[in-house]
Amino acid sequence: MNWLDPRPFLRGVAWLDDGRPVRADPADLARLPWDTAERAALPIGVRLEFTAEGAQAVELRYRASVPRATDALRALAHCFALWQGGSCVSETITEPAEEAVVTIPLPTASDAPFTIHPPEAQSPVILGLRAVGGSLTPAPRQPRWLVHGDSITEGWWSTRPAHSWPATTGRILGLDTVNLGYAGTARGELPIAEQLSDLPADVITLAFGTNCWTGIPFSAPLLYETTRAFLALVRQGHPDTPLLLVSPVLRPEAEESPNRLGATLAELRTAMEQAVRDRMDGGSSGSSRPGGSGGSGGSGGSGGSGGSSRPGDKRLALLPGRDLIGPGQLADGVHPDDEGHAAIAAAVAGALRTKLL
Repeated sequence: MNWLDPRPFLRGVAWLDDGRPVRADPADLARLPWDTAERAALPIGVRLEFTAEGAQAVELRYRASVPRATDALRALAHCFALWQGGSCVSETITEPAEEAVVTIPLPTASDAPFTIHPPEAQSPVILGLRAVGGSLTPAPRQPRWLVHGDSITEGWWSTRPAHSWPATTGRILGLDTVNLGYAGTARGELPIAEQLSDLPADVITLAFGTNCWTGIPFSAPLLYETTRAFLALVRQGHPDTPLLLVSPVLRPEAEESPNRLGATLAELRTAMEQAVRDRMDGGSSGSSRPGGSGGSGGSGGSGGSGGSSRPGDKRLALLPGRDLIGPGQLADGVHPDDEGHAAIAAAVAGALRTKLL
């Protein structure tokens, strides 16, 4: 039997580059930092969703990178995880290959849609799929949720792709999660905001900021203005789309330690949250920005000159990230473990459900 075209079955896809899912606009890579473009080549969050009639199994034909013996990612399981609803049905472990076929058994007498989460580390590309003993149909489309952030959003230290907080939130709310998390980056790059603006979306979540403490240090006033600019650009393409901003989660080493511009992560978080509140309230640019020439995150007085008031953004919401997880839910002091990812997912799902959806 001929292989089915995988594209109607793929979910979590932002762009296709010669048939390969990518997570940044391939026509706009020149404006991105190299680390963002590099992470965007990985198919994080891309999955297959389908219903099966009379099928005993599904076969996937795929191509993946073969890690070198010294590759640090070689130890990660090359796992194809089959999910149905909120439960993992099975995991099929294979070896990375330049081209191979994996057979994934399906449970019998089940009408609910299935989801297959491929392994992400070796950038697999699904070339085709077919049923064994039955037929496959693409699952119904769900509302499209764009999620932008850093390595925490990308899912670092979750033991499986399906355990990351974006994947879990998407299952809870019945959303098509498009994961635009970029490890080591996501510092409010404005070209990314423009790309988000151009992508179709039914809901959007932004969860960046922790990499603005170090790597490329920000002051509190700089992050305040960057957040305002980022939101303004996203809103150009999505003026009424529900938009949730999650400020940085706990990072113990950074909370009270100033970076090279004098800002602690606590101060950066405050600046970011103030920028969101100002836009929600309709405050004018410059009327309530964090003050000081260093890293002070305290808000200045309102009523500054030179700005004009405007209607508040009623489809924007803020979820303060500081208390979403505790120190015991961090795997390495920066990234949440599975328990931490689950806690963030529950909080984000609750915020989206009660404030925006």
